[in-house]
Amino acid sequence: MTGAETAALAAKELGVAESPPGSNQVKYNTWYYGRAVSGGSYPWCVVFVQWVFNRAGVPLPARTASCGALMRAAQAAGQWVTEGYRPGDVVIYDFPGGAATDHCGIVEQAGAGTVTAIEGNTGAGSDADGGQVQRRTRPLSCVVGAVRAAFEEEEEDMERFNTVQACPGWARPTVAKLVALGYLGGSGERDEAGEPADLDLSRDMLRLLVIQDRAGCFGG
Repeated sequence: MTGAETAALAAKELGVAESPPGSNQVKYNTWYYGRAVSGGSYPWCVVFVQWVFNRAGVPLPARTASCGALMRAAQAAGQWVTEGYRPGDVVIYDFPGGAATDHCGIVEQAGAGTVTAIEGNTGAGSDADGGQVQRRTRPLSCVVGAVRAAFEEEEEDMERFNTVQACPGWARPTVAKLVALGYLGGSGERDEAGEPADLDLSRDMLRLLVIQDRAGCFGG
């Protein structure tokens, strides 16, 4: 699978929650540990990522339930990035207070100053231990970096679209909408029409954005 397809696979899990609430008893933990587990020793944001990548057939640099251990394994394997996040990247967050690595998620889209990811074990009550799979948009300031796995055929999608007008007609309305909403913006460079000139969107990324737009993920 490509990164965009892996992110789409993660999105199919939206709404899955541990039961009972606060127990960490969830199907991803059962898969990872080979038995039903519960209690505070079994947070599952990384386990959710492991489950998704296992089903996508894409290897991660380590089999671990720890954000810190996954980060260090990615750094050692040359699979760690700190900018230019793409769909399928596993972003690791550092929230104010607490540990240096608190939580993680699978990137759907990186915007101007934000990243939108599918995250396990999050929710309104706790960003890093909320008990549900949710789509969250967070500022890049809380992203430590990301694990970039070796996706199959990722390099075959070489065509890139850097402006709204350069996008195919079927994707242009969605891209224009996301630019207007601030989800897309590149680094701030503008073309002669005043539109972002360095969006760097692939055809797979455009397909994913259009699907999400038609599903009402961006409003309207």
